[in-house]
Amino acid sequence: MKIKQFEDKGLAHFSYAILSEEKNEIILIDPARNPQPYYDYAKAQGAEITGVIETHPHADFVSAHLEIHQTTGAIIYVSELLGADYPHLTFDEGDVIELGEMKLKALNAPGHSPDSISIVAEQRGKDIAVFTGDTLFIGDVGRPDLREKAGNTTAKREELARQMYHSTREKLMKLEDDVIVYPAHGSGSLCGKALSDAQSSSIGAEKTGNYALQTMSEEEFVNILLEDQPFIPKYFGYDVALNKAGAPTFKPAMAAVKKLEKNFNVEPDSIVIDGRPQKLYKAGHIKGAINIQDDPKFETWVGSIVGPDENFYLVAENEQVLDKLIEKTAKIGYEQHIAGAFVYDQPGGETSIPFKVEKFRGHEDEFTIVDIRNTSETKAGKFFDHAINIPLPELRERTSEIPTDKPVVVHCAGGYRSSAGSSILESALPVDVLDMSEAVSELKDSYASAAHAQEEQHV
Repeated sequence: MKIKQFEDKGLAHFSYAILSEEKNEIILIDPARNPQPYYDYAKAQGAEITGVIETHPHADFVSAHLEIHQTTGAIIYVSELLGADYPHLTFDEGDVIELGEMKLKALNAPGHSPDSISIVAEQRGKDIAVFTGDTLFIGDVGRPDLREKAGNTTAKREELARQMYHSTREKLMKLEDDVIVYPAHGSGSLCGKALSDAQSSSIGAEKTGNYALQTMSEEEFVNILLEDQPFIPKYFGYDVALNKAGAPTFKPAMAAVKKLEKNFNVEPDSIVIDGRPQKLYKAGHIKGAINIQDDPKFETWVGSIVGPDENFYLVAENEQVLDKLIEKTAKIGYEQHIAGAFVYDQPGGETSIPFKVEKFRGHEDEFTIVDIRNTSETKAGKFFDHAINIPLPELRERTSEIPTDKPVVVHCAGGYRSSAGSSILESALPVDVLDMSEAVSELKDSYASAAHAQEEQHV
């Protein structure tokens, strides 16, 4: 048996190919939207893809399971609880896929979702590995708050948290300590709150080091698990439904995205996602465009700021980057919502007012400061005492909460998100809007030092 792990760094997603060398057959687990890497691997191994297992209908990415079935004839295996709309075989506790000396055994492990399964790989009678989907991560467990309104089976977060308690303790923790843990996500995923950078672990290591697997009552576990979960992107429920139905074939879906002439003149009030670097954006952009820069998290922020019921134009600085951004958008199933994609390099247009550190430092009260970090980030405290906190995913809907009697300065934690936030507010507010950008690191430290010095003077 060979296990090949595939990683999508942008979505912190792990998928797997399990190769039976005896049978020259491959079973895939939780494949990404683009199936080509799996086809390439199968060809290199001289093997055939005969099965695809979905551990649950994913919320954060679109899977290629239906396309792989249509292309290769591979059987799709899912829990009966998923209620899949595509051809499949149910794969629940007690069900086994046999490939020579290798067996793949299903464990129903609800908690992240009601229909979650884990897959135990057994070879020659010994459990070797467990593919835990979004139930057990390295250093964490899956969040239980994504299925209150999505999927074939819905459940309240408290109910799922209790199910997670039992799934971990009565199923996964009963495996031998040396069983390797292969999760569907790593650090950076929004499917949990404290995921490790590691790509695999073991049951024994997780029993020791994973906060969620320590000895505690069910009530304690529920309280800890529900506390400080990250925000839920707008696209998550949409992807659950899309994965339940089966996504369109990848390459035709990409080809169907309408390419428009350079510097296309969009209709007024259109949503425009400008993926260019902020320097180019600020020098000249389409009025009202939102600057979500090309970055490993581009697709997450597109799906967090733009809803699945909205269409948008996509802009990049050249054709090569434009194609890359279309592909990233397709990873969350949003290629169907691109009204048109085009290169933008037109001089002039709307410009952004530059932020001057020297005009801000020591004059913070002369500005309305908007902190667009997430609520879980601001729990540790504000960078600036009088800042208004509106998380970036909520900013388009909450612009009316921002006073307009002073210029507005937008900041995040490091400078990437504030470009998107300031671009949203530029067209929404009747005052000057400034992007603190990377200067936030310097300013928050000097502001904290000044505040500390002032406190000491009063002592």
